[in-house]
Amino acid sequence: KKGLIGYIIKNNRRLFEAANPNRFNEILNEKQQELQENLGFLQDLYVKTKEKQETNFYSGVEGLKTVFQDQLEMNNQDNKEILILGASKSAFEILPFYFKWYDKDRVKNKIKTRILASEKLKKIPLSEIRYLPQKYANPLAINIYKDKVAIILWEKLPLAIVIKQSEIADSYRKYFELIWKSARK
Repeated sequence: KKGLIGYIIKNNRRLFEAANPNRFNEILNEKQQELQENLGFLQDLYVKTKEKQETNFYSGVEGLKTVFQDQLEMNNQDNKEILILGASKSAFEILPFYFKWYDKDRVKNKIKTRILASEKLKKIPLSEIRYLPQKYANPLAINIYKDKVAIILWEKLPLAIVIKQSEIADSYRKYFELIWKSARK
């Protein structure tokens, strides 16, 4: 098929003969030319399918507002839900007026939340809250949304680390679901 060996029939027998070894170079050149012609198309496919992965750090009140604004931008998501592991009252002390606006916008966009907390929280619209034992209370919260995980440290100078990577977000969702099943209503 590749033209490397030829034969003739002589006296009802096939006699094989090797082609010129330069044929190997011709075959390789043809394959390389085909690859070059398709490489641009393959590169475009790769760029489109390769998920952009990133990790960003945000500090201070304005940095946290950026993270929460990102959570509200779920316009084209099938599953409009934010999972919060370790919600803390400190959040309401650090951003006292912000969450009223945030919750109003979240409800308008029909984004639900499921919250796991270790301290009693006031009623939050479009949210379901479950509780963990008080001994697990700490100033760290993990928000899982879209293909992202936001790790938020609620201190005087708050800090957030946002990881954008769908496999990590999916793994945290599984952890959340496991804990959700054992938390009390």
